Amino acid sequence: MPSYATRPEVQRLQPYVPGKPIAEVQREYGITEVVKLASNENPLGPSPLAVEALRAGAPQSHLYPEASAPVLRRTLGAQVGLPEDWIMVGNGSDELLRLLAASYFRKGDRVVVPGCTFPNYRAVSELFGAAVTEVPLAAETMDLEAMAAHAPGARLIFLCRPNNPTGAVFPETVFRHFMAAVPEETLVLIDEAYHEFDESEFDSIGLLRQHPNLIVTRTFSKAYGLAGLRIGYSMGRPEIWKPCFRVREPFSVNVAAQGAALAALNDEAHLQATVANNRVGKAFLAALCEELGLAYIPSQANFMLIDLGRPAGPVFDAMLRQGVIVRPMGGAGRPNSIRVTVGSPRELERFATALRSALA
Repeated sequence: MPSYATRPEVQRLQPYVPGKPIAEVQREYGITEVVKLASNENPLGPSPLAVEALRAGAPQSHLYPEASAPVLRRTLGAQVGLPEDWIMVGNGSDELLRLLAASYFRKGDRVVVPGCTFPNYRAVSELFGAAVTEVPLAAETMDLEAMAAHAPGARLIFLCRPNNPTGAVFPETVFRHFMAAVPEETLVLIDEAYHEFDESEFDSIGLLRQHPNLIVTRTFSKAYGLAGLRIGYSMGRPEIWKPCFRVREPFSVNVAAQGAALAALNDEAHLQATVANNRVGKAFLAALCEELGLAYIPSQANFMLIDLGRPAGPVFDAMLRQGVIVRPMGGAGRPNSIRVTVGSPRELERFATALRSALA
């Protein structure tokens, strides 16, 4: 078979490695009951209203969805207090990152990303030929002062709040100083995938109104439990999104995802139950770490980064054999750490038992 030449940007990309699937662990270890705490999924599952919307919408699956998701955009706009045309819905927030890169990045453009964060910021930048400047974290979150120093001449700065995988946040006061130092021609994107779990003060919607170069992305994958349907949204000035509508796939957000997201927005009780479970679960994990003498980072997300004080690989493997999946963080430069999703009380008890056994 002939060898086909690929773009050098593609050859240099490192594929994203997702959390180990439940079915794979069941096959590999012959285990029936497996607890997955690796991908920050909602342990309560989707809203019952979303499930009902999926059933009700199934007979219409032969029809294409409305390409721009106007009803969902209008509903989101009313909820956050922004005009409909400030919002763009995508096939997960990953698609929105790629649309921005496809619309704005030229070969050789400079993009600024934080160290130890969601790897797709770097991947999507390099795919479209941008040169990436990586700025190390400070206090486990973005070093905004250092990132602002790299802003002149940059096309876009990626931020993550709360940061994945550390769960830490930067204060609004520090961010306001940062935005004052960033040139208006440099776009700034805040990824708020874990926004619903964040109990710190940060008015991203108010900041959007003040700064024309600011973009905020959110998702239905985490708190709303719709990870399998792939749907997220971004907010920003309409002028930012116009070119993105030109390059996007015409029907990238399927009809089932749009209907389920609309229903999920109407189920405040399910969202609050999710947030409450997360608060209790984080307290459980903190207490467990203190019992075992393990360092951890206080988190504003639905996961916790735990330093095991030893290489995480053998501990990860030992927990797998017990049917508990967590995320080893060697790929993020933390070879002694694991990231643990806040699961249900029963799942966290399983995790605690497996961790004690693995450490012993």
